[in-house]
Amino acid sequence: MMIKKKHSLNFVLLLVIVALNLGCDQVSKIIARKTIAPYEQITVIKDRFILTKVENTGAFLSAGSNLPDFIRTLILTILPVLVLGYGFWFLYSHRNLPRLMQIGICFLIGGGIGNIYDRIVHGSVTDFMHMDFILFRTGIFNLADVSIMTGIGLLLVNNLMAAKARRELEESEEELVVNERDS
Repeated sequence: MMIKKKHSLNFVLLLVIVALNLGCDQVSKIIARKTIAPYEQITVIKDRFILTKVENTGAFLSAGSNLPDFIRTLILTILPVLVLGYGFWFLYSHRNLPRLMQIGICFLIGGGIGNIYDRIVHGSVTDFMHMDFILFRTGIFNLADVSIMTGIGLLLVNNLMAAKARRELEESEEELVVNERDS
């Protein structure tokens, strides 16, 4: 019974992480919609960080915005809703995932819900941030995109750490075998 309560509390905390990602995204988009005119450019940090509002009917960097409505709805709304539902199920049903992996999945789900919500309610996703790193420039993005990229980064770090731990374990096992053989 105690393990089930711990799992439920853990899942509630994961839902809070999803909700925080979603909430930050939606609040920032509400502010952007109310205060930034379409294509207006507001310089925040010299020419490096600029606010400019666009409504994106496609996916990342407007990919798919020219698809027929039915196909675009299927690929950019229905399929992602199914994937997000699977993400929730995966989090709930796999109790022993590494903490970093759980948090990464929460960031992916929170960001995904933020963009899907926009697509369903507004017919497009509000993007409003642009960065220029001198060597390269980003497309125009939003906080949901930041959550998604952060989630991907956390999953990558988790996988790299797991791979390192596996290598270290294999090396220690090999060393143990060599030591036993030499004894």
